[in-house]
Amino acid sequence: MKAEATLQRIAVYPGSFDPVTLGHLDIIHRAAKQFDKLIVAVLNNTSKNPLFTVEERKQLLREATADLPNVEVDSFRDLLVRYMRSVDARVIVRGIRSVTDFEYELQLASTNRHLDDEIETIFMTTNPKFSYLSSSIVKEIAQFEGEVRELVPSHVEQALRQRFRERNQAGERR
Repeated sequence: MKAEATLQRIAVYPGSFDPVTLGHLDIIHRAAKQFDKLIVAVLNNTSKNPLFTVEERKQLLREATADLPNVEVDSFRDLLVRYMRSVDARVIVRGIRSVTDFEYELQLASTNRHLDDEIETIFMTTNPKFSYLSSSIVKEIAQFEGEVRELVPSHVEQALRQRFRERNQAGERR
């Protein structure tokens, strides 16, 4: 009798992760329990001016997910559905904080489904204690030397402090 190959259940959690927050990590930890492999895919969005490079964001994510053996960190700059095909994934994981998030995410999910009807999107509601949290808010607080310890992993807090220190010093030299 021939053993059948089992298909790996692969999901992709895409985002800018600039920087990764505890809200992102909540979704990552929960999604990692649902799939054989979860790829956290950093979007290289050329229309945005990120604080961290794609490589820096990937490294921050690798450190934050080092305890999750089935989580892989990658990046892409193409249509998400093309990236999904390239890694043999069929499920997109998205975090939802609010009704506003849902409306936007539903539009994206419908568009992705239109582009490839074999790809599904799964929405995970964020833990209520992170419902207000976004990378933009974290960056704004950190820029003005506010406390972000309860919003991001400690290594991300250090990276934020260092980056804003560098920017402030560069601004002083001008």
